[in-house]
Amino acid sequence: MLELVGESWTITLIGLGGGVVLGLAARLGRFCTLGMIEDVHYGNDRGRLWMWVLALGVAMTANFAAEAAGLIRLDQTIYLQNGFTLGGAALGGLLFGYGMAQAGNCGYGMLARLGGGDLRALVIALIMGVTAYVMLFGPLAAIRARFFPIDPMQDTPQGWAHVIGAASALPAVAVAGGLGVILAGGAAMALLRARRHTEIFWAGMAGLAITSGFVGSYWVADNGFDPVAVHSHSFTAAVGDTIRYTMLSSGLEPDFAIGSVLGVVIGALIGSVIRDGFRWEACDDPRELKRQMGGAVLMGIGAVLAAGCSVGQGLGAMSVLSVHAPVVAAMIWLGGWLGLRHLIEGIGLSRAA
Repeated sequence: MLELVGESWTITLIGLGGGVVLGLAARLGRFCTLGMIEDVHYGNDRGRLWMWVLALGVAMTANFAAEAAGLIRLDQTIYLQNGFTLGGAALGGLLFGYGMAQAGNCGYGMLARLGGGDLRALVIALIMGVTAYVMLFGPLAAIRARFFPIDPMQDTPQGWAHVIGAASALPAVAVAGGLGVILAGGAAMALLRARRHTEIFWAGMAGLAITSGFVGSYWVADNGFDPVAVHSHSFTAAVGDTIRYTMLSSGLEPDFAIGSVLGVVIGALIGSVIRDGFRWEACDDPRELKRQMGGAVLMGIGAVLAAGCSVGQGLGAMSVLSVHAPVVAAMIWLGGWLGLRHLIEGIGLSRAA
């Protein structure tokens, strides 16, 4: 494939394929981070929580099985190769989670809604992507680098499986693979008891989509000549990448992020047609749109500080057992709960919205 379409288009197609699967999972399987948090706290329903655990277990098992098979070196992934600050993980996760609740969904969910015809999601995604670029390369980049620096190329992999393996003399593959099987098996049994077979399928497909990103990007990096980051799907800075490519494509090459974003929109479009039909939607409440736009800004800032979003950290980094991923995931949950509480119980910022 590298010889046929080149490295940039190969990595773009890999991102596109996984993105389509994730878009279908959002529409046909109702795979959603904010929906999961809302169901647990306000709906007395843990079905989507078990979906997320199943996807994580499948991705974790598949990642480390791929490493055992020689298909990838996980210590080359950005989450295990770079050192991130604990403060950035905590603050970024909290801001992202709160912004996600205020905006009505995370970046991944926004793209899935856009694929179903929701024009509000387009506005929110654009603001989120631009804000992420402001933090990465714009006026706030120097402040971010000063207070939340990234230490690249660590001597040892920044992952719990490698830390535990070194301390116990067990292979990291055995540690993480065993945990992945336990998570996937337990979640699948819970969903089976609830007769939620569709959710089992799409959660498993979402987990495999995460692994396909890691394995595919590593394959291109290992067999090509251009530098390629070994990573998987994440949907905040990736939206900024897509905006930049849309405006300047004559001087740029496509990449994994652009394929991933486009793939989710395409997958969600297909899923919306299959499930309940595609239909255009717009915002008829300026106050609601103002709140959602503010949430998009917080998501853009938070995802950059935390080095990932609810999918990038919550599934991607967690599935390779990054040291900081549990902190980010916990703070995203806390921020999401606080944001939902403000909205549903009518306290705090939601009164002023």
